[in-house]
Amino acid sequence: MKILVVGSGGREHAIAWKLAQSPLCEIVYVAPGNGGTALENKVRNINITEIPQLIAFAQTNKIAFTVVGPEIPLSQGIVDKFKEHNLKIWGPTKFCAQLESSKAFAKDFMVKYKIPTAKYATFDNITTAKEYLKQENIPVVIKADGLAAGKGVLVATTMHEAMAFIDDIFTHNIFGESGNKVVIEEFLDGIEASFIVMIDGNNILPMATSQDHKRLLNDDKGPNTGGMGAYSPAPIISQSLHDRVIDEIIQPVIDGMRNEGHEYTGFLYAGLMIDHDGNPKALEFNCRFGDPETQPILMRLESDFVTLINDGLHKKLNMCEPRWNNEFALGVVIATQGYPTHPRYNDIITGVDTVFNSKVKVFHAGSTLKNDKLYTSGGRVLCVVALDEDLEQAKQKVYNAINKINIDGMQYRTDIAHRAFETL
Repeated sequence: MKILVVGSGGREHAIAWKLAQSPLCEIVYVAPGNGGTALENKVRNINITEIPQLIAFAQTNKIAFTVVGPEIPLSQGIVDKFKEHNLKIWGPTKFCAQLESSKAFAKDFMVKYKIPTAKYATFDNITTAKEYLKQENIPVVIKADGLAAGKGVLVATTMHEAMAFIDDIFTHNIFGESGNKVVIEEFLDGIEASFIVMIDGNNILPMATSQDHKRLLNDDKGPNTGGMGAYSPAPIISQSLHDRVIDEIIQPVIDGMRNEGHEYTGFLYAGLMIDHDGNPKALEFNCRFGDPETQPILMRLESDFVTLINDGLHKKLNMCEPRWNNEFALGVVIATQGYPTHPRYNDIITGVDTVFNSKVKVFHAGSTLKNDKLYTSGGRVLCVVALDEDLEQAKQKVYNAINKINIDGMQYRTDIAHRAFETL
């Protein structure tokens, strides 16, 4: 079976790595891939990014199915276009992907289908946005409407900071067309968790629970990023809370999309806030596997990933019972100097080949292989993941591995999973 994975990040490396482990898989093509996928067994990078060329490649090479990793091709309708050519592809349609590509669409959808979320208002001009802000309590959450690589959200702790961000979006146009509208939300206090499922149009297959760390610095300080680390399982997600999230948040998405005349298929990521009374609210939706949550989650997956996705494509997820090992998986992201605002590229990466351990895996994101040497090519460069029955031991394995890796000016957090330690 030949499989195509679309994307170039750490999520796509993890997906390709796990798919390639299946005896059903002959080869995984990754478009365009990265330095890590270039070195992976049964995985080959192809330098294609445009949807028409991807369709042609899938047809010519008799690809069994395609898995879409990142949000941009989903928002561009890659799933619709593949299906028009009778090509099997795992991911939501362009309409469904609006849950991620438009914050305003997502909030309106949540209210319409009674999915618990924060109070909000949407604005398309600076004057009314600022007038509304003046009436709001601080802290307040401001989101650029469109896709912004995880960086279009600010939790403003002062009114000056909030107004400055509105200026950045509307006047300085820092997010381009993604900032044509803003969503201003009430700040929700509590603990964040990531809840990721597979959906085949009717059936829900939950992935292992996880939590990530969005802020750049220790103690969840500093600017928002695409994610600086994650771990699985998330102790805060009890069985009763798990059931509530399915009933109150995930199932209404499926039912709501069907009511809108669309069928949701693919991964769905619900970013949750669990309040101090244990009630979940939806902060956001991503229409894909999360990054960096994918890496620790797939480290724990013992089932055949090819079979799971194939069953999803044939609407048989209700017949699946994925097996997860009972260990903790903890992943820490290594970012380049200047990330997230001014990441520096083309620094040499050394030491990755010294990390040999069946319980430790280095997933690549912003890396490229040139003349048998690895160089940085993105803000988040690597995600180092370790497994252990003891969370503290998993953490030690990760940081021992990181100590062997060198990138000039590299940044990483040293407190990943601190929330889990507080819960355990």
